[in-house]
Amino acid sequence: MQHAEKYKPMYFPAPDRTFHWVTKDHIEKPPIWCSVDLRDGNQALITPMNLEEKIEFFQLLVDIGFKEIEVGFPAASETEYEFCRTLIEQNLIPDDVTIQVLTQAREHIIKKTFEAIKGAKQAVVHLYNSTSVAQREQVFKKSKEDIIQIAVDGAELLQRLTKEDGGNYRFEYSPESFTGTEMDFALDICNAVLDVWKPTKEWPTIINLPVTVSHSMPHVYASQIEFMSENLKYRDGVVLSLHPHNDRGTGVADTELALLAGADRVEGTLFGNGERTGNVDVVTLALNMYSHGVEPKLDFTDLPSIVAKYEKVTRMRVYERQPYAGKLVFAAFSGSHQDAIAKGMLWRETHDCDKWTVPYLPIDPKDLGREYEADVIRINSQSGKGGIGFLLEKTYGIRIPARMREEVGYAVKDVSDHAHKELQPREVLEVFKEKYVNICDPVELLEVHFKQQDGIRTEVTLKKNGVHKVYHGQGNGRLDAVSNALMRHSDLSYTISTYEEHSLQVGSNSQACAYVAIEGEDSYIYWGVGIDDDIINASVKALISAVNRYSR
Repeated sequence: MQHAEKYKPMYFPAPDRTFHWVTKDHIEKPPIWCSVDLRDGNQALITPMNLEEKIEFFQLLVDIGFKEIEVGFPAASETEYEFCRTLIEQNLIPDDVTIQVLTQAREHIIKKTFEAIKGAKQAVVHLYNSTSVAQREQVFKKSKEDIIQIAVDGAELLQRLTKEDGGNYRFEYSPESFTGTEMDFALDICNAVLDVWKPTKEWPTIINLPVTVSHSMPHVYASQIEFMSENLKYRDGVVLSLHPHNDRGTGVADTELALLAGADRVEGTLFGNGERTGNVDVVTLALNMYSHGVEPKLDFTDLPSIVAKYEKVTRMRVYERQPYAGKLVFAAFSGSHQDAIAKGMLWRETHDCDKWTVPYLPIDPKDLGREYEADVIRINSQSGKGGIGFLLEKTYGIRIPARMREEVGYAVKDVSDHAHKELQPREVLEVFKEKYVNICDPVELLEVHFKQQDGIRTEVTLKKNGVHKVYHGQGNGRLDAVSNALMRHSDLSYTISTYEEHSLQVGSNSQACAYVAIEGEDSYIYWGVGIDDDIINASVKALISAVNRYSR
């Protein structure tokens, strides 16, 4: 990079003081949320939403729980105007939801905006004009006094038209490009507007301080917000609002620190859609609060469904690593991660845990409508024994013995490695069955009978190399008797080192699953698994599976 000298850091030359936000370590309550998806988000789309799509998106925002929704810039296009009128005329706005409309501080635009909201039960009229040094000098070529007059004239017109219309409207003012504005001037212009509106606690005004373009580190924005919060007139009647963009990738951090600094309200979009690098991501903000034990007052309990609707109407895609919402954000491919998650889940099952502390999962995926089996433990060549065992148990009820898990892990990873792909749960099950379950070559179990005589005697009917044969054996238990029969009629010699069993599901009709490990003369351990409706048959099939694998 050769030209860094043409840029300079942005900072707030505040008085020598300690800002109170520095002493706070968490957000105690959610802000007032305002979605700007239908205005700021929509204008950033390659193909803006049509009327039907905007209505569908509006209903989604209502279902999520937004009580304030900026529905558009009615004077900007016929679609924007028609959408606003449709919401009002078709009575699509719930009584507890307030729509918000944006207007520049220009007379004909303000009048068109009031035409659009006529008949609304309640609305916020959002007035703005740009105040930054760059905009004043390069775009408008106006003095500070001229810029203040534009804002004051707009504020007075809003007040007059509201009185004439008799509508239940509240006002919002934004000094656009706030973060590029001298703080004393930003304060002067906001106070000039407030002097027109004279808000009270019962009839509050929104002062919105946007990060129209992100210039500074997050702590600078927080200090600017605290300065404004402490010096604005009519503070008890002011709802201090934030509208951060994400040019520096710090939109969430800007907002969280600014909330600590005294802000009351946040304007943002689902998944951060917006101009350039986007607006602040409301989903991330809300779920960050949720992960700290704060109820955000927005419902993301079925986040996959929200993602699907959002992608449908916006034609945007939620990135796989998008916080909380991405398809891979809870996915663990790494063996060590999978093992830790599996052990953490087991810990929760065996301990009385009132707080969520599972390693690598900052939030319980199930709280967002995600499934452990499909979304968390993902199997590829990087996976480990813990994750593969967890997946087989949670998805299919197969509880692989601890001593067997490493071998099964290598078997599954080997298949994934050679195929160069992730394995789905059914594919993992297929690998497990093919290598270990009910192996019937070269020997297949046909029948087995037992009689208690001098311990246990057995008669085993097998098909060996295509020929039916009856073997007899005796032992101190059923499995020992069958094992002795197999060794008596073959040249194999081994000892049974492990036997475990369990049912695959809860209930009387559940199949039984048995695991047998034998140690051969070569000192290697050979595992076999038997699954059958009868536990005795399952255990014998597990033994024969292990012997078949040994004989190969």
